[in-house]
Amino acid sequence: MELQQMRYVVAVAETGGFTRAAERCHVVQSALSHQIARLEKELGARLFDRTSRSVRLTPAGEAFVPVARQALEAADRARAEVDAVTGEIRGRLAVGTISTVAAVDPAHELGRFRARYPQVRISLRTAMSEALIEGVRQGTLDVAFIGLVPGMRPQGVRRKELAHDELVAVVAPEHPLATRTRTDLQRLAGEPFVDFPVGSAARRQRDTAFEAAGLVTDVPFEVTDIAALVRLVRAGLGIGMVPKAIASTLQGVHALQVRNAPSRVEMLVWGTLGPSPAATAFLSQLGADPADAT
Repeated sequence: MELQQMRYVVAVAETGGFTRAAERCHVVQSALSHQIARLEKELGARLFDRTSRSVRLTPAGEAFVPVARQALEAADRARAEVDAVTGEIRGRLAVGTISTVAAVDPAHELGRFRARYPQVRISLRTAMSEALIEGVRQGTLDVAFIGLVPGMRPQGVRRKELAHDELVAVVAPEHPLATRTRTDLQRLAGEPFVDFPVGSAARRQRDTAFEAAGLVTDVPFEVTDIAALVRLVRAGLGIGMVPKAIASTLQGVHALQVRNAPSRVEMLVWGTLGPSPAATAFLSQLGADPADAT
């Protein structure tokens, strides 16, 4: 069993076809198909069900691909560790971020990192905090910028607190509240809300404050990123609450401070196992100690 064979299988699984996988791997399709057939013969099981219209993983393939990914990541990590000893940072850096991160500018930080370490392959994923934490736990992400209710401690990751912030209300310019600069939770509770999905860390930040005040809110519109929230608020469909540091960057909405406002803490999180040389360098750039508390 060879690493290249594993790369070919993973590429087919991820692209959904032999032709696209061959293009990704920069080989002719016949060579890729031949190597996968050799691997299937060695394993004594077919990894793919092939038809004229689709390629699907068999049960054996479903079992094989996650382990193959781990093996490939381990091989890449071993190569990166050797390169780091010789003074060259290589490998990959997979970063995750929420759409409302304000304590740092991920694009700026990644640009700085790329300029210093051009041999590192950088990727960026935007998602909700829960998905990002799980990505770090599973090793698909090296580091992530998340936002949580103060006092929450994500399990299975190391962390560094970056900033604390209050949420402010945002309304359409035509909304009756747009003439004011301050309001309170009681006034907001009567409005339809645009918010993040129920159960998410972003939603809990607001829900916690309203529940503590004995207030119930109506959320007919659920979104997964700040841009969608702003579009719906701007259209007059509801009001929203966003971090104060983010509100000043939003166009076409009016922001109000809120008495007894919800709050959140931004965190940088990374895996409990030793980070890769690239991840270690990025954490150092952000002022984080890889051995910080879990």
